[in-house]
Amino acid sequence: MTGTARVDAWLWAVRVYKTRSAATTACRAGHVRVNGERAKAAQPVRPGDELRVRISGFDRILVVKQPITKRVGAAVAAEAVEDKTPPPPPRELTAFVPVRDRGAGRPTKRERREIDRLRGRESDD
Repeated sequence: MTGTARVDAWLWAVRVYKTRSAATTACRAGHVRVNGERAKAAQPVRPGDELRVRISGFDRILVVKQPITKRVGAAVAAEAVEDKTPPPPPRELTAFVPVRDRGAGRPTKRERREIDRLRGRESDD
């Protein structure tokens, strides 16, 4: 193996993205950062590089231990990456987002004001 690998191929090989084209698209969209800088898909990664990958609104912090370019078994893929992502906050601390029933239509003015009050956005009408 060489000492470097393309960032999109590495993200695909360690199973961060399901397909390599999804990893390439994430790089183009600016969701991948290598050592704090936006990464292009062909940027090489080396052992010790820190990657921040934004997936579904949350950042995953990954450290490259071994640059791999081919899809390998799950055990080998786990050895090639060190996940330093902090655990998500417990559900008790996250804000509750009210969900309206499907087909309930638009909220009335009273319901909208109650929703705003719940979210802490009271207006001075």
